[in-house]
Amino acid sequence: MTIENKKVVTIEFTVKNADTNEVIESSVGAEPLVYLHGFNNLVPGLENALTGKTVGDSYEVLVSPEEGYGVRDDSLQEQVPREMFQGVNDISVGMEFTADGPQGPVVVEVVAVDDKTVTVDANHPLASVPLAFNGEIKDIRDASDEEIEHGHVHGEGGHQH
Repeated sequence: MTIENKKVVTIEFTVKNADTNEVIESSVGAEPLVYLHGFNNLVPGLENALTGKTVGDSYEVLVSPEEGYGVRDDSLQEQVPREMFQGVNDISVGMEFTADGPQGPVVVEVVAVDDKTVTVDANHPLASVPLAFNGEIKDIRDASDEEIEHGHVHGEGGHQH
């Protein structure tokens, strides 16, 4: 069986910042990643590269920011009045909040704070970072009708309802 749309795929992976070689995340020594192929559950560059692979195949994939978490957009950083954070007494750099965005909730990170304003950034933390993935295909199976309808994996290694 090969990886194609509507297949549930189990992969072992390590992802590094391709510029610094710093490990960002890894499933090695932990649970492998289980995802539904073709439903935007992985960054596009990795999902595209895995298409056609079979169980036991290894992979090494370099993913550009455009095919990963996007290119940094300075318009997604803005200063907001400190009063917008009522009930939060101690605001510090690195804190994350959920804000209402044009397409629904969006996570923003505090990148600067002063007496009057808080600067927040809605870019993904890995925006503009080239990613290097490597790993192995561990399992492939047909997705259930319910998994396809919901757009994600159910059961072991996936989403539980």
